[in-house]
Amino acid sequence: MSNEKTPVKQSTKIIIIIALLILCVGGFFGLRVYKTFLAPNVNGNEKYIYIKTNSTYDDFLSNLESKNIIKNIGEFKAAAGKMNLANSLKPGRYAIKEGMNNRTLINKLKSGNQDAVKLKFQNIRKKENFAAYLAKNMEADSLAFIKVLDSAALVEKYGFTTENVYTMFIPNTYELYWNISPVEFFEKMQKQYVQFWNDERKRKAAALNLSPIQVTILASIVDSEALYDKEMPTIAGLYLNRLNRGILLQADPTVIYANDDFTVKRVTNALLNVNSKYNTYKYAGLPPGPITMPSINAIDAVLNREVNNYIYMCAKEDFSGYHNFAETVAQHDINAKKYREALNKRNIYK
Repeated sequence: MSNEKTPVKQSTKIIIIIALLILCVGGFFGLRVYKTFLAPNVNGNEKYIYIKTNSTYDDFLSNLESKNIIKNIGEFKAAAGKMNLANSLKPGRYAIKEGMNNRTLINKLKSGNQDAVKLKFQNIRKKENFAAYLAKNMEADSLAFIKVLDSAALVEKYGFTTENVYTMFIPNTYELYWNISPVEFFEKMQKQYVQFWNDERKRKAAALNLSPIQVTILASIVDSEALYDKEMPTIAGLYLNRLNRGILLQADPTVIYANDDFTVKRVTNALLNVNSKYNTYKYAGLPPGPITMPSINAIDAVLNREVNNYIYMCAKEDFSGYHNFAETVAQHDINAKKYREALNKRNIYK
């Protein structure tokens, strides 16, 4: 009897061994698939992966390794090879999270589903400063942005000059792709400019006998003068009075801009002698371009200026940031004398 059962026992053993082998092989390959595609493989060292335009696949891999973004670069390369990443890699800025697996990361890079950059700009003094700010947050360098802003052929196509093109940029928060080209950025901002200057704003500008560009240039002076937004309409009314009466603006911030010295706390006679179209003590009317990127509040303050008879203004002697306004030279001389004495007491001579 025992001899008759032996073949059955042997066949059962063989089946069990085969099953175990299958399980082992399956487990091995399952583990390989898990480690290659599904295991967490992104470190928390970086928040974003940046892939530059025209960079190679090898450049991309070198960047991953040099910045220690991936825990197991070998497993990533294996997954990338099987998923054909080399032929589908798209430039851009991609957000990554600690613990992200290879499959998720590779699919994101292949799709080109990059994460936008939030740009918030206001009161940036010069277009050179603006270009530097853009370069800090975008792929293109500052020279590439300046080249666009200084391109007469491009800016004139949209009704600007290289001196006043800075008025085109409306301060706000924008979401843009990191690898947007400088020309594409310019064109996008121009569309925002057209949208901002709606019929109502253009109507108000026309009522002041000013173009949108001139409104923005004046707003840059108003913004530079006013520490508090609530004073802006009063200051705007004052400067419009001077413009309409053919009086030199004599705005100190334009003199500081013309001298290119923004540490100045007291405008002296030496500074007033600078020969520049931005020196409104020497040249009548508005300067050829803005002296800063004015806020929307400053632009609207000009469009909704306070109707007053002020011709003169002087900072208050209490250094509160507010101003004393005057309609006559006699009133202004009193205010100016108090402010000069306050400066002297604090030993502020330049």
